[in-house]
Amino acid sequence: MESGTTLPGMPSRNNSDTLSKQTTLTNRNQVNNQLSKRDIGTPSSAWRSRADAWEFLGYAFKQLAKGGTGTPSFAALKDQAVQALLLLQAMELYWAAPGLASVAPLLGCLDSGDYDAGLEMIRGLSGQPRAGRSIPGVQDESSRAPRPAGERPRFEVLFVDDISEQEAETLKAEMLAQRRPSDAFAYELIVVPSYEDALVALILNPAIQACILRPGFTTGSSQPLGRDLRKYLGGLVGPELAGMPPLGRFLSLAEQISELRPELDVYLVAGVAMESLAGSLTKRFRRIFRRQDNLDLHLSLLSGVAERYRTPFFTALQEYSRRPASVFHALPISRGGSVGNSPWIRDMADFYGMNLLLAETSATSGGLDSLLDPHGSIKEAQDLAARAFGSQKTFFVTNGTSTANKIVHQSILAPGNVVLVDRNCHKSHHYAFVLAGAQVSYLDAYPLDKFAFYGAVPLATIKARLLAYRRAGRLDEVKMITLTNCTFDGIVYDVERVMEECLAIKPDLVFLWDEAWFAFARSHPVFRRRTAMAAARKLEASFSDPGYAARHAEQAASLHDAVTGTPADDELWLETRLIPDPAKARLRVYATQSTHKTLTSLRQGSMIHVFDQDFSEHNQESFREAYMTHTSTSPNYQILASLDVGRRQVELEGFGLVQKQADLATIVAQAVARHPLLKKYFRVLTSRDLIAAPYRETGSAMPLRDGLAALADAWEHDEFVVDPSRLTLDISRTGVDGDTFRHRYLADKHGIQVNKTSRNTVLFMTNIGTSRSAVAYLIEVLVKLAESFEEERPARKTPHAGPAAGTTGATPPLPDFSSFARRFRRDPLSPDGDLRAAYFESYKDGATTYLSADDLKARIAEGEEVVSAGFVTPYPPGFPILVPGQVITGKALEFMAALDTREVHGFDPGRGYRVFTAKEVGGVQR
Repeated sequence: MESGTTLPGMPSRNNSDTLSKQTTLTNRNQVNNQLSKRDIGTPSSAWRSRADAWEFLGYAFKQLAKGGTGTPSFAALKDQAVQALLLLQAMELYWAAPGLASVAPLLGCLDSGDYDAGLEMIRGLSGQPRAGRSIPGVQDESSRAPRPAGERPRFEVLFVDDISEQEAETLKAEMLAQRRPSDAFAYELIVVPSYEDALVALILNPAIQACILRPGFTTGSSQPLGRDLRKYLGGLVGPELAGMPPLGRFLSLAEQISELRPELDVYLVAGVAMESLAGSLTKRFRRIFRRQDNLDLHLSLLSGVAERYRTPFFTALQEYSRRPASVFHALPISRGGSVGNSPWIRDMADFYGMNLLLAETSATSGGLDSLLDPHGSIKEAQDLAARAFGSQKTFFVTNGTSTANKIVHQSILAPGNVVLVDRNCHKSHHYAFVLAGAQVSYLDAYPLDKFAFYGAVPLATIKARLLAYRRAGRLDEVKMITLTNCTFDGIVYDVERVMEECLAIKPDLVFLWDEAWFAFARSHPVFRRRTAMAAARKLEASFSDPGYAARHAEQAASLHDAVTGTPADDELWLETRLIPDPAKARLRVYATQSTHKTLTSLRQGSMIHVFDQDFSEHNQESFREAYMTHTSTSPNYQILASLDVGRRQVELEGFGLVQKQADLATIVAQAVARHPLLKKYFRVLTSRDLIAAPYRETGSAMPLRDGLAALADAWEHDEFVVDPSRLTLDISRTGVDGDTFRHRYLADKHGIQVNKTSRNTVLFMTNIGTSRSAVAYLIEVLVKLAESFEEERPARKTPHAGPAAGTTGATPPLPDFSSFARRFRRDPLSPDGDLRAAYFESYKDGATTYLSADDLKARIAEGEEVVSAGFVTPYPPGFPILVPGQVITGKALEFMAALDTREVHGFDPGRGYRVFTAKEVGGVQR
């Protein structure tokens, strides 16, 4: 750590009198008083603060050992070392290594002035000659090195019981004695005394892979947790806990562990009469042990982690690649046959390595299994993925979520079925509707005209559309609804509420949640609640609660006429938070995820997660046929193996990686907000910019920045929230448009890749592979760009306060979906249209022609209804402005004319827009 670096929450090293005026290190009582005042701080950044504190201590002791006593800089450095220890005193209880026991000796060295001894202690912790590096349990990605060959993966086990320090050391020694050279993993114990401490450990320490509960643990924590953690725990630990009997506390804590970290194994160590508990607690505990069963407990800990570590298909593929084989089959590249001895393409083997070529095969035997009809290793891998993501069934897809979406739609929809869908969804949905022949009813998301992209579809809009179909007597035709969660720009729905209220109107409605950008959310306790699979399980539990049925009955009476039983006015239904009839509602929920976008997988690796109570009865065969239709008979085995490995990572380290991912995005946002030059030219859009006030109950602009409690509050109560790992940067004050900024300034000059742009924004997103170094580089580049804009400012005509350079004014409003032409609708009042009929009508000779924008404007002005014959999709924003069969409006043309994007699919700059030649006058085709 450089001498100019300041730890989060620490005084600057230039402020030499900040702490020295308050304490002297010669008085241990005064130091202890200081220690009692420091709290953990914001949980989401604890991993970073802790790593920085240990690294700083290594630097500090090294500098202190060089001497210089009595100088201001020496005193300041000493004071900051105390500050680091204050933080670690509060945090190290929750880690096995270095652990709380390492803090007091270092404090003693500061007390006595024996800095050489302190430096040796830190070197001893790291096991390396350079202080402060690679300390076990403190590594982050900046200090991560490849694990030496043969070294076993390590994890930590949380032991919850209020025992003395000597008893804790005895326990650790007893468990250490069970280790054997053949063990696949190594672990260390963390002992905490209370219910609250157990939850804090799980929130802070991602290395924990198992929990052991034993009688005797208390309720509250005596640690200085800080306001944020206290508030968050307040939502988890109720006052009724204090009066619970031991068994009740066991069950309550086990439930909380499952909510926070569902991937973890939980064990119960009981005393007398433990046999009476067996069988009744199997859903909450992996096993129950007596106190003396240390060997079985040890083996169970290893077995539980091994179960998550297992990768059936990846392992089978590795084993296959190591066997000798002669290929008399397809795929000349298999075993490197066509590459290894070639003088012309040998560089391919040099670049990719022989393992890739050895693993290439067309075989489905030898343990490799068939993706189209899995019964072995692929089926096992898919079953493990279902467990990891909370689904009933999971299916691997090797050609992206575009194909996954088509599979689900084709399995559910038949010609004539009505599907409700967000108009600005991914293009794969629109093409899926063409294939399925569904009647498409487009829903409009709320627009963000200032930034030229859409938000999400308000629940009131969805309910109003369903009620309109009920009023028209067509609700039975509505089969499913498709929504994107989260959207490209990070807007996240309240999935549980949307499904709950929709099922109150249409009890058999099928849901497809396109979670292409949201696969990572399963790994975080706050984000998870807004995933499709978690919401489906929550609703399943609610529907089985007698109290829920009673609440429905009470509400139903107020929403129906007491005599006739007919529904009350739609307005009342719109204003009411609806409760479905649990006896009638069926949970039929599908989620498609681009694993490769936000988790570890090779490109095009995706998954379909299913939670469908009627799958076996109504959809199993149609799903199989749709899967056969869209899945290659030659799937890429490397993609399948990467999906298997990616699932392993989710279960073993997903929580920690996602926590870091969100925190790193917050660092960027705070840097932009605080740096005087950055905030002059850039602004990170907040919830207040991206979500209108009616959709936000809570007031925080950036909930994660305000703490874990604020994040949980927003994600529980607001209709829409923003994924904190996405940063939409407003660049309008730079005088540069988004496309130019992306390519010329970021990619070409600095090698920074970004997600997307709009006319005046650039979207950055962190992911589980983002490093602190990458974040620092991004901030550095933004500062350099801001400096260049500042230097150019006198010569620029743009005042850096209005629209991007080269534009004439604000972007025109985003166009809503107009309507389908009359001939593609079932009746004049119908909002849905036959996309398939319109799509294939364009295939007929003479059915279409091209018109320039000027010709279109003239015809529209004369009252002619001009109909699009194809999809017109500009990138950005990446959704169809026009679809086949849609009536073209002046607003759509105005928006298209204002776009400055270089890529527009379905539009020919030389010929214009493709439209149908047939005209409609008064709804009659001519």
